[in-house]
Amino acid sequence: MALKTNADGRTRSSVQIFIVAGLCCFFYILGAWQRSGFGKGDSIALEITKNGADCNILPSLSFESHHAGEAGKIDESESKPKVFKPCHPRYTDYTPCQDQKRAMTFPRDDMNYRERHCPPEEEKLHCLIPAPKGYVTPFPWPKSRDYVPYANAPYKSLTVEKAVQNWIQYEGKVFRFPGGGTQFPQGADKYIDQLASVIPIKNGTVRTALDTGCGVASWGAYLLSRNVLAMSFAPRDSHEAQVQFALERGVPAVIGVLGTIKLPYPSRAFDMAHCSRCLIPWGVNDGKYLMEVDRVLRPGGYWVLSGPPINWRNNYKSWQRPREELEEEQRKIEEVAKLLCWEKKSEKGETAIWQKRVNTDSCGDRQDDSHATFCKSDEADAVWYKKMEACITPYPDSNNADGSAGGELEPFPKRLYAVPPRITSGSVPGVSVEAYEEDNNKWKKHVNAYRRINKLIDSGRYRNIMDMNAGLGGFAAALESPKLWVMNVVPTIAEKNTLGVIYERGLIGIYHDWCEGFSTYPRTYDLIHAHGVFSLYDGKCDWEDILIEMDRILRPEGAVIFRDEVDVLIKVKKIVGGMRWDTKMVDHEDGPLVPEKVLVAVKQYWVAGGNSTSTQ
Repeated sequence: MALKTNADGRTRSSVQIFIVAGLCCFFYILGAWQRSGFGKGDSIALEITKNGADCNILPSLSFESHHAGEAGKIDESESKPKVFKPCHPRYTDYTPCQDQKRAMTFPRDDMNYRERHCPPEEEKLHCLIPAPKGYVTPFPWPKSRDYVPYANAPYKSLTVEKAVQNWIQYEGKVFRFPGGGTQFPQGADKYIDQLASVIPIKNGTVRTALDTGCGVASWGAYLLSRNVLAMSFAPRDSHEAQVQFALERGVPAVIGVLGTIKLPYPSRAFDMAHCSRCLIPWGVNDGKYLMEVDRVLRPGGYWVLSGPPINWRNNYKSWQRPREELEEEQRKIEEVAKLLCWEKKSEKGETAIWQKRVNTDSCGDRQDDSHATFCKSDEADAVWYKKMEACITPYPDSNNADGSAGGELEPFPKRLYAVPPRITSGSVPGVSVEAYEEDNNKWKKHVNAYRRINKLIDSGRYRNIMDMNAGLGGFAAALESPKLWVMNVVPTIAEKNTLGVIYERGLIGIYHDWCEGFSTYPRTYDLIHAHGVFSLYDGKCDWEDILIEMDRILRPEGAVIFRDEVDVLIKVKKIVGGMRWDTKMVDHEDGPLVPEKVLVAVKQYWVAGGNSTSTQ
């Protein structure tokens, strides 16, 4: 295995060659070594290159495409693929639907300008977003939690603005994340210990969490060691690269804000929601932001508010805010919490914890409260670009007065394969218990085949993974490991709304329309899984746009696994032929006669200002 030398004179591994050309025994070493931060593994790689070794190629899967019947007549060489040029280096951190320049043209009321505003067709970029010069593969988890290469997100403003809060420190070629925060000066671990004295974090009852206004997501980062998976979000605002830092650290996060539209998550999704100095005005607009948190919070779930206005009597001077203003802010929060049937479990220091009641029967006379306006129950999961309203999402039915509305959940990890209540109750039309179990078996089989194709999957090389068409979450469940996390995307045009099922399994995900840009920075994901995506979007929007967006959010030397009908994959393969991706077609694990195939692709390493001409 030869090492390649880049234009900048540094050596790097050609992971793309190994994935598509053979199942080599050196995948594990390459995954740890390739252009990662300090390059500590260079000597190991060189030694193995020098000595050589036997690499056994599994004969059960062919990398050549074998088509039967009509599929065999498809001609891949009818014309040369269109070549996509690099965008100008100024687009290195381009986020299409949260573009700063476009955002400033929208109203500032209720954070509207910080929400999604995607470019019209004529303004879309049809070029490839470059990585910054010096870009390297992030450190493997858990080292990535604490260190991010400076070259990957070269922004120092937070190290100055948040210096006293111990968020982030610049140390030469890396940023270091000490785990501090505005509300946890002793570190995120100590802060979580305090929460765990009230909230059952240790026993698997709390598995999914939502962090609003997450900063660099240290709270979510430290929850991972306790088997709690947090979906963190923050706007793309004046603090450069908050969410980008979170993702570089290997922590689940998206660009987002509580503004005028509903959050892109289903009802009853999270076991816990959290705000630590998130600067969200919880008491305004008749409490609609708290009502939105209530919508996505599972019955019996917890809401944590840390910072103003909690304990305002002792802190109003240090916060430099009038006593009366803070007192009124807390009064409004308490009023809305009572209306929502939340019970305050604790208020200690600057942290307050509420628990949502488990069902309607435990809510007393709320139904008769003149201030209680209820949303339509059938719209609880209709969220994509839907306006947020000041109304309370009704509880679903419960089997008994003491039972949790919507059904009881097993503690994690048992929750991962237990039949989700949404399926046992028939809430997902066409998905029976038998169909759910069959789907799980199918994805275990598919993922085992992927592991034979690409041995980096379990090596720790792929930390941030996306499933673009997640279905019931079978792909993510089969991959479940502390080494990785999966963003399960349920397309807004999917036949079945299954995202609630995914959350009931203890996984996380988001609604999205792939005709638009995803709410993340470039180079977010190490591995992308695209099952049936292009069949689903056939005739809905241009496949080129979807593939260019995939290229934007995929790391250099990251991989894509496409699974679709062979004629679809032939067209996809032709488009990506002009995108600096290396590809190979692989047969379905059941053999060459199955029309569904797998296309494996790996994005080449290249950076801004390389050998190619910039455009746009």
